[in-house]
Amino acid sequence: MKKNIIIVAAVSMMLTSCGLYKKYEQKSEIPSDVIGVPSAASAQVPLSWREFFTDPLLQQLIEQVLANNTDLRSARITVEQSEASLKAAKLAYLPSFSIAPQGTIASFDHSKASKAYSLPLQMNWEVEAFGSITNKKRAAKAVLLQTQCYEDAVRSNLVSTVAQQYNMLQVLDRQLEILTQTDKLWSASLDTQKSLWENGKSYSTAVNQLEASWLDVKTQIVDTRRNIQSVENAICRLLAVSPQHIARSKWGQYTLSQKMLDGVSASLLENRPDVRMANYAMEEAFYNTQVARSAFFPTITLSGLVGWTNNGGGAVINPGGLLLNAMGQLTQPIFAQGKIKANYKINQLTEENLQKKYVQTVIDAGNQVNEAMADCDELMDNGKASYLEVLTAQESLLRAQLSEAMNMYSASQALIAIYIALGGGSK
Repeated sequence: MKKNIIIVAAVSMMLTSCGLYKKYEQKSEIPSDVIGVPSAASAQVPLSWREFFTDPLLQQLIEQVLANNTDLRSARITVEQSEASLKAAKLAYLPSFSIAPQGTIASFDHSKASKAYSLPLQMNWEVEAFGSITNKKRAAKAVLLQTQCYEDAVRSNLVSTVAQQYNMLQVLDRQLEILTQTDKLWSASLDTQKSLWENGKSYSTAVNQLEASWLDVKTQIVDTRRNIQSVENAICRLLAVSPQHIARSKWGQYTLSQKMLDGVSASLLENRPDVRMANYAMEEAFYNTQVARSAFFPTITLSGLVGWTNNGGGAVINPGGLLLNAMGQLTQPIFAQGKIKANYKINQLTEENLQKKYVQTVIDAGNQVNEAMADCDELMDNGKASYLEVLTAQESLLRAQLSEAMNMYSASQALIAIYIALGGGSK
């Protein structure tokens, strides 16, 4: 009868623990309407940054930043640390061995000292019975995937930042070119206006107004040159090099791909590093919950010892003899001051919280795409309006030309924003 009870208890325990080996399945899916723009596009992997940014000098600059940037190096080190942790988790299936040599010298009442020694090789092995080791390994893998996503996020952010600052240098070059041409034109116009005034064919107020405008252009030239140097220094910081000139092509020589504007699928959000990271965080929490649940079940530990000793049960003999010892132990928790139950509940709540954070991450990602698409549509439609409505006056022309350059720059930034928002630049 007692034997039957033990068998029934063992079978019940095994059936109850079957779910401990269950693999993670994503519960929260990306809603199809999270991107509020019409879409006819099917899911696709975003273009690599080399395909999206076709400017050879920009490509070269991005490669240099990705090779030298310290933040990206730190992210890579974090990945390597997680890889080491995962390797250790995989090795947890194997027994551990250690050697602990011991030696004693004993003498009683001035008698001849007796020398005892032992050279044992010890083994300890936690047997996988209720999924604890497996779930710890799976959780470690989920942590590794999160660190890889973080590395991708850092890489994507660097690609975006470098491209934006490179484009800013190009538009500043364009503005400096416009201002320099205006400076020459207005300098000649001022000389002409002064001659007319000296000959009584113009008023001094006209000369003063033109001179003030010309001096304003001079000031803008100085400010623009200073801004160019500031942006170059910012790129050099990303490169981890001392300040230096950044080579770049002329504005408008190369264009960005507008393929994404043909249609955007919500499933593309799965390519974003932050969305993938949120998903892997849910996976880690799931396996941590499984580990906490396995703490309710017993642990089985095997230990053994083999070696040589000359201390056989208190009697010192020479030479030494072979020492063998083996033991199996099963430990079933009964009362642990509520810690096991509390830990399980905490992990369940963490898992639930991360599921909600995942949904919010997807919503935020969708909003970012929507805003970038709206900006891009607006700028693409109206980017040149100010230039087409140019007045014939020189001052209005200058403002219009500078405004046109900035509108074109803003349009390129909107395209970059869409590309990054859909997970581009991470590979």
